[in-house]
Amino acid sequence: MASVTPDFDAVVIGAGFSGMYMLKALRDKLGLKVRVIEAGETVGGTWYWNRYPGARCDSDSYIYCYTFDKQLLREWEWSERYPQQPEILRYLEHVAKRHDLKRDIQFNTRVTGGAFDEATNLWTVETDDGAKVTARYLIAAVGSLSDTNIPSFKGMGDFKGQIYHTSRFPKEGVDFTAKRVAVVGTGATAVQAIPEIAQQAKHLTVFQRTANYCVPARNGKVDPELVKARKDDYDGIVERIRDSFFGQEHYFIPRSALDDTPEQREEEFDKRWDAGGFAFWLSNYQDMFFSQEANDFCADYIQRKIRATVKDPEVAEMLIPKGHAYGTKRQPLDTNYYETFNKDNVLLVDAATYGGIEAITKKGIRAGGRDYEVDIIVLATGFDALTGPIKALHLKGRGGAALEAAWSDGPHTYLGISVAGFPNLFTITGPQSPSVLTNMPVAIEQHVEWVTDCIDAMQKAGKTTIEATPEAQDEWGAHVNEVVSMTLLPGANSWYMSANIEGKPRAFLPYLGPEGMGGYRRKCDEVAANGYEGFTLA
Repeated sequence: MASVTPDFDAVVIGAGFSGMYMLKALRDKLGLKVRVIEAGETVGGTWYWNRYPGARCDSDSYIYCYTFDKQLLREWEWSERYPQQPEILRYLEHVAKRHDLKRDIQFNTRVTGGAFDEATNLWTVETDDGAKVTARYLIAAVGSLSDTNIPSFKGMGDFKGQIYHTSRFPKEGVDFTAKRVAVVGTGATAVQAIPEIAQQAKHLTVFQRTANYCVPARNGKVDPELVKARKDDYDGIVERIRDSFFGQEHYFIPRSALDDTPEQREEEFDKRWDAGGFAFWLSNYQDMFFSQEANDFCADYIQRKIRATVKDPEVAEMLIPKGHAYGTKRQPLDTNYYETFNKDNVLLVDAATYGGIEAITKKGIRAGGRDYEVDIIVLATGFDALTGPIKALHLKGRGGAALEAAWSDGPHTYLGISVAGFPNLFTITGPQSPSVLTNMPVAIEQHVEWVTDCIDAMQKAGKTTIEATPEAQDEWGAHVNEVVSMTLLPGANSWYMSANIEGKPRAFLPYLGPEGMGGYRRKCDEVAANGYEGFTLA
């Protein structure tokens, strides 16, 4: 075996929450030589790219942050319960400066390919500037929702106005004043953007394919006494969210919805509705995700709220979801979303009724044989989730096998962190890990710390490569699918199920373990404690 000194011990792709912490851990804890490659002009990841109106996090700010820096946890002051994009980006810039991260990050550079060399056991990474670098370890910290989904509508190139995807808004923003605007999509992003755009635009037309169950965010300033109490209890909070199902302080009602009387259920629903945020979604009756009857009680409650809020009964019915159970799609948090459809300058077009949007024309959008003239089109059409960002790296493993081909029928991973046939490749919050079903920073920190400990153990044991065995990978994939098949989630055409991308094989992308994030953490720790069971080290 030829001994070749690589340019770097590790190359990390992406400088968002994941990549920044991965750099910090490998460089400062293990003393490795690390290069982070980032397509944007600064740190931030999703919070650099997503700057659409109303963009904000939907996990409570006190847990939507790094927990590895105890002093920063106590020092940093968030302005509200769910901070907006500029504030989160300021936080990440502060972390980068505080830990001197930027000196090891190469910005404005996109990875275009990567290949594993079996003769040297090194990765060669190619970038869009024509450069190549080698590294022992390749770590994809590319985010779960970063590969933009822009539908190929007929006539896209004919439109004479401006078209923007929500994840690629210009830095200077877009002035909607006196403009006729169309928003395509009604997912979590659109639910944030639509009320903001409606306040500016002369007229807003919303094209809906699938109505969503929205719950109130209840955003605002947080009581200073509560802020202080949380800061005093951060050790306890960190322990609880790391061991929780969803990486948050949300816990199911430990009984069936069928066990309570209608009055008791209404009382429980009211509590969670009034609390806002993910409480209604993630701390409801424990059988909500398993029993259609229990789920129907939750759905009916929200449907009644929609009908009570939206003045036009026909519009209200269009906004009531059909064909999927409550909670089986990404939960949007609502701040005046339903109220926005009471405005005189807002029109809802249920495009699904017409089989979708027919075409983009020179002057706007055609649906149902009718032309809607607009000046600006905003595509809130989401992402090729979880697998898309990693496949876009064009990675080749042993024998030149392409990752795109290996995943042609859906993701195949071990623990959502490793792929058989791709040695020394780690995917941070990759497919088949809890990722998007948790508070992301909690999932990110768990993966980064596990990978760091793994590389440390390899170095101490004199091991050069680690890769998942095909058997362990197959068993993990079967487990992921077995668990989710017991729930109502596969019944929805959601991006969790790969259903938002035309031609994408139907597969459940994240991991909904029996004990959620806490159980997954214990499984990963057990794998490591058993000498990295399910991996081959050489």
